[in-house]
Amino acid sequence: MKKLTKLDSASIIAIRDCMGAKKDEKILVITDEMKREIGLSLYENAIGLGYFTLLVEMKSGKINGEEPPAQISELMQKFDVVFCPTAKSLTHTDARRAASAKGVRIATFPGITKEVMIRGMNADYKSISKRSIKLKEILETGSTIKVTAPAGTDISFSIKGRTAYASKGLFHAKGESGNLPTGETFLAPIEGTSNGVFVTDGSFAGLGLIKNTNIRIEVENGYATKITGGVLAKKLVKQLDAVGKDARNIAEFGIGTNASAKLSGVLLEDEKVMGTIHIALGNNVSMGGSINVPIHLDGVVKKPTVWMDDKLIMKDGKLLVV
Repeated sequence: MKKLTKLDSASIIAIRDCMGAKKDEKILVITDEMKREIGLSLYENAIGLGYFTLLVEMKSGKINGEEPPAQISELMQKFDVVFCPTAKSLTHTDARRAASAKGVRIATFPGITKEVMIRGMNADYKSISKRSIKLKEILETGSTIKVTAPAGTDISFSIKGRTAYASKGLFHAKGESGNLPTGETFLAPIEGTSNGVFVTDGSFAGLGLIKNTNIRIEVENGYATKITGGVLAKKLVKQLDAVGKDARNIAEFGIGTNASAKLSGVLLEDEKVMGTIHIALGNNVSMGGSINVPIHLDGVVKKPTVWMDDKLIMKDGKLLVV
């Protein structure tokens, strides 16, 4: 019997603990040429645990939120548990939403690396779950969010009536889905209500860690109107312009709840870091919004202060309510 590696252990936690896979369930692993090592680990460990498991590899997508081939979309609906370790995110796709609607439990691992998998899957998911659910309950009582941060963020938006989502890392009920590793609570700001500036000084999806020049995004009536910040900002503008105006929609506000996560340049981990918030552009249909475009890009803000209505819920990166 081969000795379990740290990656094997992380894969087993994902299958057994996070997804709560049951004895007779069928597991599908969708990966690409960039994330083959992790896809193979999930597949081999699922087989080792006794599950009927299929591994499918596709060509890596170009942007986060791009739809997979139709054959893969159909396949996703035929399994009980689906793992998606891919370079580009399948989280905010019609394929993922359709499979979830059929009751499939899905874990997406956009941009996952071996190091992030090992570090992130060994977190305390009971604490993460408790913290994330408490934040969900708090956010759902609010009307307005205002965020400020040392790098220059000063933005506000309405959240009135929005459902918040606790990505808690335990997806045991029919149709539940989320990222692994995880730990965040998020919602979609009401379309057209976001105004101000958000300055990304942590990392940005697809662009990595922000090292020299922050990305500054000016927002008017729910859309990013002006984006500045050197080479990275130019790359971001190019990606958004390739999709159209709705790519600039302020799609998501999220708060990291994973105390084990570190800023690594892999957005999957970065947006879960305790002490950060993130704001995303593009698709918000997965979280109850109305903008359905094939792109969803998050930017991480360090040391934020967050007010919900008149209540201070986070100060300089420290959660005050959980």
